[in-house]
Amino acid sequence: MTGVSLDKKSVSLVVGETETLQATVTPDNADNKSITYSSSDATIASVTPKAGKITAIKEGNVDITVTTEDGNKTDVSKVAVKAESGE
Repeated sequence: MTGVSLDKKSVSLVVGETETLQATVTPDNADNKSITYSSSDATIASVTPKAGKITAIKEGNVDITVTTEDGNKTDVSKVAVKAESGE
Protein backbone atom coordinates (compact mmCIF):
# COMPACT_ATOMS: atom_id res chain seq x y z
CA MET A 1 0.00 0.00 0.00
CA THR A 2 1.35 3.41 -0.91
CA GLY A 3 -1.24 5.74 0.56
CA VAL A 4 -4.71 7.14 0.96
CA SER A 5 -6.26 10.39 -0.25
CA LEU A 6 -9.52 12.19 0.46
CA ASP A 7 -11.69 13.74 -2.23
CA LYS A 8 -12.06 17.02 -0.28
CA LYS A 9 -9.15 18.75 1.48
CA SER A 10 -11.50 21.25 3.13
CA VAL A 11 -15.22 21.34 3.90
CA SER A 12 -17.45 24.17 5.15
CA LEU A 13 -20.65 23.23 6.96
CA VAL A 14 -23.40 24.95 8.92
CA VAL A 15 -24.40 23.43 12.28
CA GLY A 16 -26.70 20.47 11.58
CA GLU A 17 -25.44 19.81 8.05
CA THR A 18 -23.71 16.63 6.93
CA GLU A 19 -21.10 15.80 4.30
CA THR A 20 -19.55 12.47 3.32
CA LEU A 21 -15.88 12.15 2.47
CA GLN A 22 -14.62 9.59 -0.03
CA ALA A 23 -11.19 8.04 0.46
CA THR A 24 -9.11 6.41 -2.26
CA VAL A 25 -6.56 3.80 -1.24
CA THR A 26 -3.60 3.30 -3.57
CA PRO A 27 -2.54 1.22 -5.32
CA ASP A 28 -5.84 -0.08 -6.72
CA ASN A 29 -4.73 -3.66 -6.12
CA ALA A 30 -3.85 -3.20 -2.42
CA ASP A 31 -4.71 -6.33 -0.43
CA ASN A 32 -6.14 -4.45 2.56
CA LYS A 33 -8.18 -1.34 1.76
CA SER A 34 -9.68 -1.01 5.27
CA ILE A 35 -9.78 2.57 6.56
CA THR A 36 -11.00 4.42 9.62
CA TYR A 37 -12.12 8.05 9.91
CA SER A 38 -11.65 10.13 13.07
CA SER A 39 -12.37 13.69 14.22
CA SER A 40 -9.90 15.87 16.12
CA ASP A 41 -12.87 17.22 18.16
CA ALA A 42 -16.11 15.24 18.05
CA THR A 43 -17.92 17.99 20.00
CA ILE A 44 -17.58 20.27 16.93
CA ALA A 45 -18.00 17.70 14.15
CA SER A 46 -18.38 13.95 14.40
CA VAL A 47 -17.56 11.43 11.69
CA THR A 48 -18.68 7.85 11.21
CA PRO A 49 -15.59 5.63 11.49
CA LYS A 50 -16.19 3.55 8.33
CA ALA A 51 -18.50 5.61 6.06
CA GLY A 52 -16.84 9.02 6.54
CA LYS A 53 -20.09 10.90 7.13
CA ILE A 54 -19.39 14.19 8.93
CA THR A 55 -22.08 15.80 11.10
CA ALA A 56 -21.58 19.45 12.10
CA ILE A 57 -22.45 19.88 15.80
CA LYS A 58 -21.25 23.33 16.86
CA GLU A 59 -19.20 26.23 15.52
CA GLY A 60 -15.46 25.67 15.22
CA ASN A 61 -12.72 23.99 13.19
CA VAL A 62 -11.68 20.34 13.20
CA ASP A 63 -9.51 17.96 11.25
CA ILE A 64 -11.08 14.77 9.91
CA THR A 65 -8.37 12.15 9.44
CA VAL A 66 -8.60 8.96 7.42
CA THR A 67 -6.14 6.21 8.39
CA THR A 68 -5.41 2.97 6.56
CA GLU A 69 -5.42 -0.23 8.60
CA ASP A 70 -2.41 -1.45 6.64
CA GLY A 71 0.59 0.84 7.13
CA ASN A 72 -1.22 3.63 9.02
CA LYS A 73 -1.16 5.99 6.02
CA THR A 74 -3.22 9.16 6.60
CA ASP A 75 -4.85 12.12 4.88
CA VAL A 76 -6.66 15.06 6.47
CA SER A 77 -9.65 17.21 5.54
CA LYS A 78 -10.06 20.52 7.37
CA VAL A 79 -13.67 21.16 8.39
CA ALA A 80 -15.00 24.62 9.27
CA VAL A 81 -18.37 24.63 11.03
CA LYS A 82 -20.32 27.86 11.10
CA ALA A 83 -23.29 28.74 13.29
CA GLU A 84 -26.73 28.54 11.76
CA SER A 85 -27.52 31.52 9.56
CA GLY A 86 -29.41 34.27 11.34
CA GLU A 87 -27.74 33.74 14.70
